Amino acid sequence: MKIYTKTGDKGKTSLFGGNRVPKYHLRIEAYGTVDELNSYVGLIRDQKIDKHTSNILLKIQHELFTLGAMLATPSEKKILKNGKERLNISKINNTSVSLLENEIDAMNKILPEMTHFILPGGHTTVSFCHITRCICRRAERITTQLSDENYVEEEILVYLNRLSDYLFVLARKLTIDNNAQEIYWIPEKIK
Repeated sequence: MKIYTKTGDKGKTSLFGGNRVPKYHLRIEAYGTVDELNSYVGLIRDQKIDKHTSNILLKIQHELFTLGAMLATPSEKKILKNGKERLNISKINNTSVSLLENEIDAMNKILPEMTHFILPGGHTTVSFCHITRCICRRAERITTQLSDENYVEEEILVYLNRLSDYLFVLARKLTIDNNAQEIYWIPEKIK
């Protein structure tokens, strides 16, 4: 497979189904941000973390690739002329969301109750997790904007929302795993 095709040299790219759009198109921005998110999930996986978390993050990476493919397929191109789906793959669905919720619930059982807002930091791995969470929120915002203009499966928005929650709770768990301290936001009172 040749990596460079030269078809994007003039600032346009193709969506699944053949539509050519500018590289700044909102749909490209949405799945491009999901791709960035996926790279940062990989960065968390590359840290010293437990095997279970690494396996969950790998599953998330696969699901983010699927989610990107779903976003790259405009609604009018989802069904082929023969009536079959263009993306003949498992899609993001309630099971995908349930996995994240179950992982959040399991981690929350071992975490202390939150009494303050938490500042990102305390350990490099924790900081990577917070950066990833912020990218996830950006992907969610862009995808929400896209859904205002074009059809986007609801499961995509739910998944991104839940993933950012998962990443926040994971950051808290990784704080404990790395014997770090949570840094509380305690604003100074005006005197």
